[in-house]
Amino acid sequence: MIKKIALIVTILLANFGFAQENTPSPYSFYGIGSTKFKGTNDIVNMGGISVYADSTNINVLNPATYSNQMLTSFQVGATTSFYKLNAGSQTEKAQKTTFDYLVLGFPVSKKMGVSLGLLPQSAVGYRFVNDRRDTDNTINRYFGKGGVNKVYFGSGYKINSKFSVGLDFQYLFGTIETEAQKFQENVQYGSRELNESSLSGVAFNAGLTYNTKLDNKLNFMSSLVYSPQTKLNSNNARYVSLASLSSDGTALPASVDVEVNVADSKLIIPSKLALGAGIGNRKWFIGGDITFSGTGSQINRFDNYSNVSYENATRVAIGGFFIPKFDSYDNYFERITYRGGFKFENTGLVINNTAIKDKSATIGLGLPIKGTFSSLNLGVEYGERGSVLRGLVREEYFSINIGLIFNDKWFKKTLYN
Repeated sequence: MIKKIALIVTILLANFGFAQENTPSPYSFYGIGSTKFKGTNDIVNMGGISVYADSTNINVLNPATYSNQMLTSFQVGATTSFYKLNAGSQTEKAQKTTFDYLVLGFPVSKKMGVSLGLLPQSAVGYRFVNDRRDTDNTINRYFGKGGVNKVYFGSGYKINSKFSVGLDFQYLFGTIETEAQKFQENVQYGSRELNESSLSGVAFNAGLTYNTKLDNKLNFMSSLVYSPQTKLNSNNARYVSLASLSSDGTALPASVDVEVNVADSKLIIPSKLALGAGIGNRKWFIGGDITFSGTGSQINRFDNYSNVSYENATRVAIGGFFIPKFDSYDNYFERITYRGGFKFENTGLVINNTAIKDKSATIGLGLPIKGTFSSLNLGVEYGERGSVLRGLVREEYFSINIGLIFNDKWFKKTLYN
C-alpha cells in the first residue's frame, strides 16, 4: 500500500510542479536565479541544517549520511508560498505552489547506502510590470521565467562506527527565458527582445560525518560538506521584434521575430563549504551549520550592470527537534516530532552597494503513520529578503510545506503472503 501511495504522489507532484513559475522574486533577475532547494521538508523545518542524520530520513545536503540507511526511504515534498513585495511606495502580493523534491534512498549493505533523486537548483520568475518612465519618456518592462533542475546519484560509506564519507554526482539542466520591452510615448511601435538560455552541466558534492557517544544518553554529531565550483554551458538565442502596447497594457507583436547572433557562455555554480555540529539523542537534538559560498565569482547571463556586484556568501542555521516519547504505544501525540529552526544568510548579491540578506524562522511537525516507520511532515516558514533602502525591494514570505516520508523494505523478499 505504501508503494502505491508513493507512486501516485510522485506522478501528481512531478506533473504539477515543473509546469509552474517557482518564484516571484525580483532578485531572480540576477545570475541563474534564486536558489530553490534548501533540504527535504524535515530538514527545512530545522532551519536547513546539514549535520543531522538518522536511519529513516534522507539528508540530501550531505551524501555521507546515506550510509545510515536501514530501510528504503522514499520522500516527496511541495510548498505553497505567499509573498509581499514592498518597494517603498508600492506593494504587490503573489502566491506560488511548487514541487520541491523527489528522492529515494536504500541500503546496499550494513555499511553502505545510496540515494538518487530530482531537485530544483534555482528559479527565475520576475515580473517588472509597474511601468517606469525614464527621462526620455520611455517605458521599460522586464519578465523572466524558468530555472535549473538537477538529478543526482550518490553513495555513502561507513568507514567505522564514527566516520562516514559520501559523494554525489549531479547533472544540472534547465531553460531560462527573459523578455525586455521598451515603448516610447507618442511612438506607434516599441521593441521587444526575447532571450533564451538552455543550461546544462555536471557538479559534485562530497560529505563527511563524525558521530560519537559523549555518554550513555548523549551523542555528538559533526559534518563537513564541500562542493567544488563548476560551470554550466549556456546555449543562448536572442530574438527581436516590433511591438505595440494595447490599452490594457499587453504587448502585441507587430512584426516577425528576427534572430540576432549572440555568443554562448558559461555560468558559474559557486563552490560551497558547510561545517556543522550538534548534540542529542533519539528524543531530542540541537545543532547548527555555517556555510561559505564562493559567489563572488558569479556573473549575469547576458549583461553586467554597473549597480550590481557579487561577494562571497555566508549562511548560518540553527535548529533541532523534540519527541516527547518516541516509543509510546498508547499516546499518539507523544510520538509526534516537533521541529524548529532559524537561518540567516548573506546571499552574496550586492545591488546599489547594499548586500541582499535573507532571514527566516521555521516550525514543523512530523506526524507518524500508524503501523509503519513512515511519516507526514508539515511546516511553516516566515522570512524576509532584501530591503526597501536605495530603491530595492523587501520580500516578506510565508510558506506552508508538506513532505511525505515512506519507509519500507522494498528489496527484501517476503517469506509469507
